[in-house]
Amino acid sequence: MKSADSLVCGEKLFKQISVNLKEFEIRSHEKEGATQAAVAVTVVDASYGSGIFGMPVYDQWNDSAALILTRRAPRLKNHAGQWSFPGGHMDPGESPEDTALRELEEEVGLKLDYGRVIGRLDDFTTRSGFTITPVVIWGGPVAELTPDPKEVASIHRIPIEEFLREDAPLLNKIPESKHPVLRMPVGNSWIAAPTAAMIYQFREVAILGRDTRVAHFEQPYFAWV
Repeated sequence: MKSADSLVCGEKLFKQISVNLKEFEIRSHEKEGATQAAVAVTVVDASYGSGIFGMPVYDQWNDSAALILTRRAPRLKNHAGQWSFPGGHMDPGESPEDTALRELEEEVGLKLDYGRVIGRLDDFTTRSGFTITPVVIWGGPVAELTPDPKEVASIHRIPIEEFLREDAPLLNKIPESKHPVLRMPVGNSWIAAPTAAMIYQFREVAILGRDTRVAHFEQPYFAWV
């Protein structure tokens, strides 16, 4: 496990993530009938705003790096109220990077350019019919984020250290699949796949430098539709 000192949102961590992603061979795929989508896995400073479930960031995390996650607005057509990275379907002619940067600005008000894109993780195809490309982006010390109320109920900066817990990931068998459902513990609760699978692969690949695959993991029943 990385020490807290190695997870400060600065040049050292940026280089670490950049090297690990450069050495990682991503697996892209398109499933017939699936909607192509992309999400922004964005690294920012945890010392601003809210942390886990809207609670203030703890003092020991003030200089730490965090990931931006949102709770989706309750009236959305797909996956209302669930945990998510900023993202959405790819418009015609867009690359995954185009989509991730556009959705990051639209959903949480964070405008970044292509120079902040570090790399990608593996595609993940969901039970609900989306093939999602996670794009890893360096946000750095961002002072303010503004949710789009039509899409985002709340914004959370969850310190990366929280995803390095020894009890992560949580794996549960279901009768419909030979693969377990993956969840990532956060605070006293958890985040489910597909978002949790992307968080876990970010932890394994970008932070710990491991060649870990997650596309086979299952999602809980509520995420199937």
